[in-house]
Amino acid sequence: MAEIGMIGAGSWGTALTWLLTNNGHHVTVWSALEAEIEMLREKREQKDKLPGVILSEDTVFTTDLRAAVEGKDLLVLAVPSPFTRSTADQLKSVVDKGQIIVNVAKGIEENSLMTLSQIIEEEVPQAEVAVLSGPSHAEEVGKGLPTVIVAGARNKKTAEYIQNIFMNEVFRVYASPDVLGIEIGAALKNVVALAAGIADGLGYGDNTKAALITRGITEIARLGIQMGGHFETFCGLSGIGDLIVTCASMHSRNRRAGILIGQGCTMEEAMKEVKMVVEGVYSAKAAMALAEKYQVQLPIIEQVNEVLFHGKPAAQAVSDLMLRDKKIEISDDTMWA
Repeated sequence: MAEIGMIGAGSWGTALTWLLTNNGHHVTVWSALEAEIEMLREKREQKDKLPGVILSEDTVFTTDLRAAVEGKDLLVLAVPSPFTRSTADQLKSVVDKGQIIVNVAKGIEENSLMTLSQIIEEEVPQAEVAVLSGPSHAEEVGKGLPTVIVAGARNKKTAEYIQNIFMNEVFRVYASPDVLGIEIGAALKNVVALAAGIADGLGYGDNTKAALITRGITEIARLGIQMGGHFETFCGLSGIGDLIVTCASMHSRNRRAGILIGQGCTMEEAMKEVKMVVEGVYSAKAAMALAEKYQVQLPIIEQVNEVLFHGKPAAQAVSDLMLRDKKIEISDDTMWA
């Protein structure tokens, strides 16, 4: 049995707490929100964000960060990406040297263009930082539905340790050394999912969705490989796998926000309606800044930015994508007869 600190009590933190306690581990859940902790203590259920998932009686809930961190074998950082830096800043004074922090949020910081693990490493340099990502909606994990994800760490033993902690008969975990590639795929799929939702909101069909997914993963891989990620990662769980589930499911807050935007809502109205952090909105600008830095083209992500931040009509953005200059799908000219 491992002692685990769950830093964050939203839907994903709650689902992973349920999973880990079912695996026989003891979990202490932290939130900065006293009302949230009181609800969890009284109901043992995240009524607002993950109703129906009941947590075990021995799960501990606290607003005391030190109590959630000290003596723990593993920390899981499950706060929304906009709060990663501020939470990591609080962690720096209570985390021991070599303590493992597994980040499970997805995003890129707009100002610094850093991935979330890079932010944690900067703020908590004494920690060993890893990531857990892939096609995994909290609503399904909390029901025990079969799910497959990937644990990324620079140290193989750390990745295998995380694999052993999380894995069971319905939650399969692969290990990978490509932390950067995993995080790029995880962050940018949210932006493409906004595009997929916008297309749904406009009334477009399966052909459009398939085009956005396939050309979307091409954009993600193009940037990710240029930054140093591995091609296999973008063909895997945190690449095409996570992109498919986020573009296709109504559990996806990014897709739901996109649908509302396609139907005529502003970005602000859509985010208010979804009632949870829409990660893709925060990653969209950062993705374009990275595209400029690494000199790669991201036409879908570029049009999402135009719709989100520059008032471009969604239908016009789709039209502009369709009317781009002719392209060749395979770049190897030696294949032509």
